[in-house]
Amino acid sequence: MDRPEGHGLPSFRQSHGQSHKAVLTNELRLLLKDYLGSLNFVFVDIICRYEGSDLVVRVLADRPEGGINLDECAGLNRDIGRLFDEKDIIRERYILEVSSPGLDRSLKTKDDFSRLLNKKAKFFLNEAINGKLEWDGLINKVGQESVFIITESGILEVPFLRINRAKLII
Repeated sequence: MDRPEGHGLPSFRQSHGQSHKAVLTNELRLLLKDYLGSLNFVFVDIICRYEGSDLVVRVLADRPEGGINLDECAGLNRDIGRLFDEKDIIRERYILEVSSPGLDRSLKTKDDFSRLLNKKAKFFLNEAINGKLEWDGLINKVGQESVFIITESGILEVPFLRINRAKLII
């Protein structure tokens, strides 16, 4: 994690624009998804950005059933730091933070919705369904292309492509 810059390898900041940043973030995402899965954790998201002059790599992880604790986050921070150093993907100094996505986390993937069957969620759509851009409903079923929710007016199919954001109603 404490790596000197300037040894001839491209850094995150010195990259060839947004495409290199996206490639690097995607590479880290794939690595973390497999690695965390092997440890019985769920990869939620990764955020790489500069805060002042520091590159901060923020990894959000959880337990499949939810409820990752502080000790688990600290252990994952050490393990992921070693993994990143071993793979030498980030070629500059960085600050690694591993944390819980929190109770108000966004639901993004088919797996997110599958884990939350029979829980109530709020959906913010990028294209209206039945004249509405926002829906609340109980997650009833998850298909290949859609999530099905039970609303006040019945069962509604919400295609993943129409979901701008969704979150659990607590």
